[in-house]
Amino acid sequence: QVQLVESGGGLVQAGGSLRLSCAASGSIFSINAMGWYRQAPGKQRELVAAITSGGSTNYADSVKGRFTISRDNAKNTVYLQMNSLKPEDTAVYYCAARITTAQAMMEYDYWGQGTQVTVSS
Repeated sequence: QVQLVESGGGLVQAGGSLRLSCAASGSIFSINAMGWYRQAPGKQRELVAAITSGGSTNYADSVKGRFTISRDNAKNTVYLQMNSLKPEDTAVYYCAARITTAQAMMEYDYWGQGTQVTVSS
């Protein structure tokens, strides 16, 4: 069984920073991509940032230049460094990963349970 566990969410003032972490564990053969999504109250879930196994990254226009996604392949962990935070960044942030399991050798998308990020003005 593969699990994703997020950490690092919390309350921060506008202009501040937070660093989110997401660690994948379980019977993992390979991780093809990892990313972060977010969903604010009354809004649709959106892709914030993603990174492939080769290191290619993609960012939402709203966070480009402020957020940085990175990964530690040895630890099966992805990070989201969030700087210059704005109140509109307030949302539940979800980690997602496309993983090939070692047990079944099947590629599947896994999701974490989410971590709350609140930015006050």
